[in-house]
Amino acid sequence: MLRNLYAWTMALAARKAAAWWLAVIAFVESSFFLVPADVLFIPMVLARPRRAYLYAAIATTASVIGGILGWAIGHYAFEAVARPVLAFYGKLDTFDSLAASVDWKTILLLLVTSGLAHLPPIKVVTILSGVANFNLGLFILSAIIARGARFFALAWLLNTYGEDMRHFIEKRLKLITALAATALIGVYAVYMLRH
Repeated sequence: MLRNLYAWTMALAARKAAAWWLAVIAFVESSFFLVPADVLFIPMVLARPRRAYLYAAIATTASVIGGILGWAIGHYAFEAVARPVLAFYGKLDTFDSLAASVDWKTILLLLVTSGLAHLPPIKVVTILSGVANFNLGLFILSAIIARGARFFALAWLLNTYGEDMRHFIEKRLKLITALAATALIGVYAVYMLRH
């Protein structure tokens, strides 16, 4: 299944409308959608390395705008919109535990960790930021820095080591996925134990 998803995203990455799809996925990921933009971003850069930084700019911009929507949902429409969305994705318990113990420093840290590593999921943090009335200007600045750092670093790595990286990923796709998930869960667990 994982290999089929990889093949599908590689095919989608080569299409003319791929940049639009990347923008849509990056936008909705930051506010209410489960699938991270990386599933399209990485194959797009591997398929067209010369456009790596353009794709990084598109993903960053769309992600930040989607994050603003998530903030607005949390701030203005939590009960009507955010609560059912979080419940649908099974993230309501995560959200409630975060909401019970946050201050502005914690939210800032969560924005950085979720922006860089998807832990906790970015949509949870954007909605939480709105509920907690986190300063919108600081929210936007931190989202630009964290998401931009993630996408531009990935663009540089994939642009620099493109074909080698592509072969490495294709040979070890399941192992890479498992190791990345384990590492991210470990980082998040250490953070939660310390706080």
